[in-house]
Amino acid sequence: MFDLQTYHKAGSVEEAIALLAANPDSRLLAGGTDILIKLRHGKSGFAELIDIHGLAELRSIRKDAEENILIGSGTTFTDIIESKLLQRSIPMLCDAAQSVGGPQIRNMATIGGNICNGVTSADSAPGLFGLNALLQIHGPDGLREVPVAEFYLGPGKVDLRRGDVLVAFKITPENYAGSFGYYYKYAMRDAMDIATIGCAVSLKTAASKVSDYRIAFGVAGPTPIRCPKTEQAVLGRELSAELFDCIAEVVIGDVNPRTSWRAAKDFRLNIIQELAKRATHKALQRALHPAGQKEGETI
Repeated sequence: MFDLQTYHKAGSVEEAIALLAANPDSRLLAGGTDILIKLRHGKSGFAELIDIHGLAELRSIRKDAEENILIGSGTTFTDIIESKLLQRSIPMLCDAAQSVGGPQIRNMATIGGNICNGVTSADSAPGLFGLNALLQIHGPDGLREVPVAEFYLGPGKVDLRRGDVLVAFKITPENYAGSFGYYYKYAMRDAMDIATIGCAVSLKTAASKVSDYRIAFGVAGPTPIRCPKTEQAVLGRELSAELFDCIAEVVIGDVNPRTSWRAAKDFRLNIIQELAKRATHKALQRALHPAGQKEGETI
């Protein structure tokens, strides 16, 4: 049984903001795949809920007039997997969505909830970091945009203020057009487990060289992280076997995984090196053989 104290169903984002203002101890409920588990286990702080599940304004994947790709915060991982626009323009996000839980979880869990939890193991986070995603947040004072890297304030802490609702993720064309990426997750039980390490790579090539390179990890630090030293070391390098050796050597200086009951630090470091190489290899395969990578206009 759920020890639920108050429950409100919001009919719009504006109503959700008003309900949050009137009920300052409440939490938003979207897919519920995380909050309802915590509520069932009796964890404090989850007994007052404002339900935004199913709001059409939060569940869409589209391009705007400036060619930005907008992903509503209430978009489920199944929606992402099935989106023709994302399959063609940002398949890396489809990779990440496919790695989340089983079909039942993917049908309910939302990308907004995955990020707002603030956990370093969120499968959607590394790809959004690599894409320099902007989070559109609607609050009592209006709409603001926050870079995903600035949204994470610490383990389990995010930049959501009282009355705030994350409404969408914006990915600008300079961060996805012409790029090819891949997300690689290592977990003890594959998709049915939390990531031991998650790695996303996004890159561009020109004249047999890497002209743009971004690599991001989950569970390689207290929050998801980009790897600036590795990115700088790879930029401009020839496409060769030595490229992967360089990545494996430099990436260790960018990460800071910890030992936990799931995995020891040294084991995570080995996985980080291997996933960095594998994700880069998969991204390069997509770059060199880009069948099906044409951009689309609708889901």
